[in-house]
Order: sequence, then structure tokens, then C-alpha cells
Amino acid sequence: MLISTENLSFGFNGEPLLENICFTLSEGDRVGLIGGNGEGKTTLIRLLLSELEAESGSLFIKNGMRTGYLAQNGGYDSENTVFGEMREVFAEDIKTLDALREVEKKIATADENSADYRALSAKYETLNKRIAARDSYNFEVKIRTVLNGMGFENNYEQRIATMSGGEKTRLKLCRLLLEEPELLVLDEPTNHLDMKTLFWLEEYLASFKGAILTVSHDRYFLDRLVTHIYELENKKLSVFKGNYTKYKTLKAEKTAHILKEYEKQREERAHMQEYVDKNLVRASTTKMAQSRRKALEKMELIEKPALPAPPPRFSFSYAEKPYEKVLEVADLRLTAGEKTLLDKASFTLMRGEKCAIVGDNGTGKSTLIKELVRNKNQAVKFGRFVKYACYDQENANLDPENTVLSELWGRHVLWDQTRVRTVLAQAGLPAEDMDKKVRMLSGGERAKLALAVFESENANTLILDEPTNHLDLSARESLEAALKEFDGTVLFVSHDRYFIRALAGKILELENGEATCFTGNYDEYTAYKNALKAEAQNAVQRVPAPSVFKPAEQKDGYYRSKEERAADARRRTRVKKIEDEISSLETEETQLNADLATPQVTGNFTLLTEKCNRLEEIKNALDALYAEYETLI
Repeated sequence: MLISTENLSFGFNGEPLLENICFTLSEGDRVGLIGGNGEGKTTLIRLLLSELEAESGSLFIKNGMRTGYLAQNGGYDSENTVFGEMREVFAEDIKTLDALREVEKKIATADENSADYRALSAKYETLNKRIAARDSYNFEVKIRTVLNGMGFENNYEQRIATMSGGEKTRLKLCRLLLEEPELLVLDEPTNHLDMKTLFWLEEYLASFKGAILTVSHDRYFLDRLVTHIYELENKKLSVFKGNYTKYKTLKAEKTAHILKEYEKQREERAHMQEYVDKNLVRASTTKMAQSRRKALEKMELIEKPALPAPPPRFSFSYAEKPYEKVLEVADLRLTAGEKTLLDKASFTLMRGEKCAIVGDNGTGKSTLIKELVRNKNQAVKFGRFVKYACYDQENANLDPENTVLSELWGRHVLWDQTRVRTVLAQAGLPAEDMDKKVRMLSGGERAKLALAVFESENANTLILDEPTNHLDLSARESLEAALKEFDGTVLFVSHDRYFIRALAGKILELENGEATCFTGNYDEYTAYKNALKAEAQNAVQRVPAPSVFKPAEQKDGYYRSKEERAADARRRTRVKKIEDEISSLETEETQLNADLATPQVTGNFTLLTEKCNRLEEIKNALDALYAEYETLI
């Protein structure tokens, strides 16, 4: 057991925020902590980290437990380089390896029959065992694996101080993964990550040895990673076994059951009270009435389940249909400074299609959205009667000095105040928020206001850039449902894979300066990409991509030239050869490490030196092979 709480309570300025929190977190647990904005998720984490002190109840934390915590914007400043900062995690390993090399030098000059030689041999054996136990020889491989997986393969020598806030947060996560704490506490770890990095992180965390407690609004991440959901709602914590999808079912069943039991008891009490009222004064039935009154007094009341606050509601509509071809992009060139983001990009969007734009960070997704909305480029043509509206992830179209009420009303001066307030209330902004300045709103409240403004434009084509940013789970699901019902055209950028999966019937992928359209939903798209990845790693047996799903531009399967296919075949052959070489060298490395721990080797300096030299050769060879492998895959 790592953490246990019993009736833990906490509040601010006399106002309770958490009441009677009870749970146990054990080794290897995978927990997703969810709840609406302001429900106390971060406060609970701070209590568990001993940054806050509970007002009542008990908190047990395993003595000496190593905890790693990633705050939501938890980067750090350092004058060190990226690789240098990660090396600090393995300071003990580096120190041990240096000590081993010093012992090797001393053994080389010592007399084999002397006491010094025997003492040095014993020390050498001890150091080797410590190195083998910690896998110290591979510390640089571990660093490269994590840095490359998190998107830092080209930033080893970059100074951390020159990085953006998002990059620093990702780098902090890299360090935590390398430190391998017993408990990893993550607050919105999927922020700032592109699709490729998200999938890598999920795979890495799936094999993580410690326990994980994560706050996340990424439902796809919660579904793939966690085995328990802790929900904070109305100051209480409820524990559900399973991932997020399972939680939704269990929560609905639990609420329905409690409500049914509450209604049943209420009817029973009403019936008993009615009997008491009618029969208490009658001599023949007084005893029975008194008995029932006592039963009523002793009856343990079932508390009416507190229903969650109603989620925001959105509704998108339009007055006039556009022609069938809503958008045509032909040979679009897109640049950012001297960098070319897209070259000769071409795609079309038809009426009623819902298309997701996906791609790694820096491939130009948001820049493409801005260029389309600007509508000044000859390569971009909107169809007749198209009325489009754009949702900006930064909500830059909101005036920070306006009140919430005037921000919407100023755009629709002919509306009466009741209508304006109704639209805002449906978006999740209550009456007490109406006179707040926009700059005083939280990120989630600002996003809801921007969506209310966006909804009021009555456009037949909706263009959205990261619409789920800052929204809690219930708001995301409401937006998702509204866009699903909308029969117009939707083009959107999102890192929320659950959101993409629910909406998209078409995928526009930006990669290597090209835009490729895939006709199919998100599951079919990922299946296709995984098949291509498997094909690239298998030089002997070709794994075909699913025949039901092909890129829109592919014709009769011949979407690559003969030269490209030949180059791809050579690459696959080389990948297979490297994999075989790595496997062979790692087997030899394991055997050498085992040999170095035996008295027969440690007592024979010539043999010892020979095996150590060979181990160093293997390490260098593996480093070179891994580097080449990374460029090929």
C-alpha cells in the first residue's frame, strides 16, 4: 500500500471543498482522477503530496516513498542542455561506471599474487554486480528512448532555458519517466503532445512499474491506461473499477439504483406516516400505529443522490444550404518564416462532411486553419452560399474588457436580453457570471463563452481549432453531441482522439509537407497507419493495409513509383538486418555481464580485460545501430 485516506476533509475560508475522502492506492495501481472544474482535483493531489494539511481525517503515506509529480504547467528552468539534464538522473550510475574504470586501471598495474590485486578484484566484482543490477551500461539508451519518444530527437544539445513552456513541461515528464518513482502523479500529461507522442507515452506508461495517479480530460488516454476511476463530485469521492468507458456505465447504473432505492423508501415512509396519522388516535389500532411511528424514527434515511450540475448545451444551425462542394484547395503552398509547411497541398470538402486535420506538432495544422479563414489565397476557394464560422483555440476574438453579457449582446444588438442570457446559460455561464469581465474568466469559462459566440453565428460550415481545450469532460461530451447532430460541414483540428473518433468521417493528415486525405473514420485511419508501420518493420512477409480503407488520392493501389517501392524494400531489408544484429549483440552482452560476475573471470586479469573490452565494443556498436534504426523507422 502506498497511500491510504480515511474521512479526509479540507476547505478554504470555512467553505468545505472535500469531505470524508476515503480510498487506498496500492503498488501498480492505474488511477484516473476526474471531476468538473473547481471540484478539488488539484487540491486533493496537493494533500497527497503534503503541500496542504487536511482539516480532519487521516492520511497514510508509505515511509520513504519516491513520488514524481508533473504539474499542469510543470516545466523547469535550467542552463543545462536537454541531454545533460537527463544524464543527471543517472549520476549514481555514471559514478559507478567511472569507479569501475579506475579499478580496471589499478588492476592492470597490480601484482596478480598480491593482496592489493585480490582486494581490487573483489571491488571490481562488487561494482559489476551493482552495474548489472541497475543496468547502468544502458543509461544512455534509456535517455535516447525517452527523449526520442517525447519528440526531442533533434534537441539533445538545446539549452532548456531557450525552450517554450510546453516543451519544458514535456521535458519534465521525460525526467520523471527516467527517474521511475514508485508513484507517478500526472496533472493533464497529454497537454502539448501530438498524436505520435501520445501513442508512444501510452505504450511507455503501460509498462511502467510504479503506480500512476493521473488527472486527465483525455478520454482516449483514460480508456487505454487506467484500471480505476476516482470521481470528485459534490465534495465526495467515488471509486469505480474499470476505464473511463466502463465508469460511464457504472456511474449511470449507480445513480439509477440509488434514486430507485430513495424513491422506494420515500413511498414506504409516506405510506407508514399515513397509517400513523389515521390510526394513532383509535384505541383498537394505537399500538400498531405507535409501532410504525417508532419504526419510522429508527429508519436510516437514504440520502437523495445529488444529481450533477447540468452540462452545457450547444446547438448549431444555419439558414441556407451551400452548394455541394464547400471547399476546394488546389496546390496550396504554406510557409512559416523560411520553413515550408505545405507544398502543393490539394483537397476538397463536400457538404455534410466532418473532417479532422491531424499531424505532429509543427506540421501547420493551425496555420492551415488561419489561411483558410483568411480566404485571400487563390489556392483556396469556398463554394457558393458557404457561410463559415471559425473557433480559435486562443479565443483571440473575445474582448477582455467586455462583460460576458456584452460580449455576446454586442454582436447581436437586435436580440433581447432574455435571449442573450438564455444562450449564455445554456453554454454553462450562470447569471452571476453575466457582469464579469472576460479577462476574469477561467480558461474553461472563456472557452464556453467563445463557443456561445461561435454557435450564434448560424454558419453552415464550422471550422474549429482545438475546440476541447480547457473544457471539462461533460462540456466536451456536450460539444461532441451537438456537432454530431449538426448536418452541415465541419473541419476541425483536435488532439482529443475520443473527439476525433466520435465525429470524423474523413481525415486530412499533414506530414512531411504534404496533405493526404483518408476516406474513413479515425479507427480505420489508425488501423491503416499501424498496418503501414508493421509493413515497414517486416522485410520478409508483407502485411497489407486494410482493403476497406485507402487514402482518397490512391488509385488502384499504385500510389508509389517503382523507385519508391524499391527504396522502401531496401529500407525494410536493412531494418530487419539491424534488428537481428541488435538481438545478437544484446544476447552476447547479457552473457558477458553474467561472466563478469563469476570468480573464474574476476580472478583472471587477462580474461577480465578481454571481456570488458568486448563489452565496450558491443556498447558502441549498439549505440550506432540504434541511431541508424531510429532514422529508418
